[in-house]
Amino acid sequence: MKVYTIIGGVNGAGKSSLTGVLRAETTNLGRVIDVDKITASLGGDRLAGGKAAIRMINECLSKGVCFTQETTLSGQRTEKTARRARELGYFIRLYYVGLDTSAESLKRIRNRVEKGGHDIPRNDVLRRFESRYEDVKRILPYCDEATFYDNDNGFTAVGEYRNGEVLQLGQKCPGWFSDLLRAIEG
Repeated sequence: MKVYTIIGGVNGAGKSSLTGVLRAETTNLGRVIDVDKITASLGGDRLAGGKAAIRMINECLSKGVCFTQETTLSGQRTEKTARRARELGYFIRLYYVGLDTSAESLKRIRNRVEKGGHDIPRNDVLRRFESRYEDVKRILPYCDEATFYDNDNGFTAVGEYRNGEVLQLGQKCPGWFSDLLRAIEG
């Protein structure tokens, strides 16, 4: 089965860390496309990194192989990829990592930079944080399934999407997930 895996979340939410966890738990992530790592390998050139990631995605789609994309879901690119993957018969799943506040996102990015990682402009982080629910809402119709993780203190599955419906898992319901449920229903 051809699988397109989307690992989504705002900047600093823990997408790359979740990818590491998933690599240990699943065997069909295929080629992992992380634009931040690609950009770093190209000397920090964001435009070149983005173009290289798009080429890799298109190559995976044309060869019909499993692949995974880490993304904030902002913009139209992921939706276009999901639409094309759907047309090509891919099973599409989303793993989404959420945080309650933009301040937490910015704090995590600062921590990453202090450890030698990449920075993200503050305005980009705030803009993406504001549109995060609409971004999820836009991509869900293409997904066969989704799992929503809270990353307050490690990855805790708090929700899932199956048969067109988002459902809460367990008793823990972080504020961001409650807000997401309202945005999807509204």
